Amino acid sequence: MKIGIIQQACTAKADENKKKLAQNIADVASRGAQLVILQELHNSLYFCQTEDVEMCGLAEPIPGPSTGYYSALARKHSIVLVTSLFERRAAGLYHNTAVVFDSDGSIAGKYRKMHIPDDPAYYEKFYFTPGDLGFHPIKTSLGLLGVQVCWDQWYPEGARLMALQGAELLIYPTAIGYESSDAPEEQQRQREAWITVQRGHAVANGIPVIAVNRVGHEPDPSGQTRGIQFWGSSFVAGPQGEMLYQAPVDREENAVVEVDMQRSENVRRWWPFLRDRRIDEFQGLTRRFID
Repeated sequence: MKIGIIQQACTAKADENKKKLAQNIADVASRGAQLVILQELHNSLYFCQTEDVEMCGLAEPIPGPSTGYYSALARKHSIVLVTSLFERRAAGLYHNTAVVFDSDGSIAGKYRKMHIPDDPAYYEKFYFTPGDLGFHPIKTSLGLLGVQVCWDQWYPEGARLMALQGAELLIYPTAIGYESSDAPEEQQRQREAWITVQRGHAVANGIPVIAVNRVGHEPDPSGQTRGIQFWGSSFVAGPQGEMLYQAPVDREENAVVEVDMQRSENVRRWWPFLRDRRIDEFQGLTRRFID
């Protein structure tokens, strides 16, 4: 399968972001991409750096204007397209939602982000209600896609649940970067941890992982911090955690990466982790902490 990666910097103008995304989608599709993955909340700047009720005006219903726009692009290029939208479910009720379009432009499914962070410059709990659709792969013409969103990527449980339901790929649209006051050594540790934990999901489940991050500096509108430097580094890892592709940390990039989907079958035969799981001893995983 040929997978299109679009690592992009965003502006405050949604129309400009969407136009550039359309051009980048056309680029990777022209190079043979069958599955194209966009970064988290790609229509706008990462507005969660502050708590501002006016930002709720960016949310849209699903279906809505953005789903119509990306549906047309998926249909035009005959691709499966993974997008990330600010969903308005009802007045005062919003989700951070990945929407997957099949190659005919239809909505194949959606996933509402389950784990919602609340950290300096990442005030997502102010905006997003935790997802209520569970961890379920989305069926497409290319196979079953285990789509989650950003903060979900730190949790092995979601990846495992997707794999146990037959997901053939784990996919994470992402918006993550450095808080500029952190020391360079700490920044490097954070980025390496982010890569490592996701490569672990690939190894533990015997399937490829794709993470697509945004890039560039976005200022903090409140001035309380020096903004976020998104660290790019979008990557594709194979079923043994092997790095098949990694984008730069400091610039936009479109890439088309070929993944051998038969390799997962072989890796799972060599390393039959699913066979050897002691499911009779995992009851404690449903507890917050075991005192």
